[in-house]
Amino acid sequence: MAAQDWQALTRLTGGAPFEVERVRLTGQDVAIEGHFEPPPLGQLAAEDQTFVAAFVRCHGSIKQMEKFFGVSYPTIKNRLNRIGTHLPFAEIDPEPEPERPRVTSSGELLSQLERGTLTVDEVLRQLRKPEDTK
Repeated sequence: MAAQDWQALTRLTGGAPFEVERVRLTGQDVAIEGHFEPPPLGQLAAEDQTFVAAFVRCHGSIKQMEKFFGVSYPTIKNRLNRIGTHLPFAEIDPEPEPERPRVTSSGELLSQLERGTLTVDEVLRQLRKPEDTK
């Protein structure tokens, strides 16, 4: 969907949540049906989508945004902060998970799994032999 189409759809729905149920590949005889959530940017209000597009076109320059929209620096920053609360955060360098002490007894692993102190993936990781992970 083009940006204008998402904006029109957002206006049509009045900001209410919506799902896409059918996707057709342009120029091909292929359609996919299911329940698809629109991307986070497509879920923003139409005016916010326009604002984000302008910000990208201005290469993130708040000075250019001030001129383009005719508003002050704090107004631009406040709007960016408000829009940011509606978008998922992309971690560039996520914090590494803390190392948990290695448990050797499978019985102890199962006990920790039952208590919820370990996940299934963590139990499986600890059950694998070191040569299995290479």
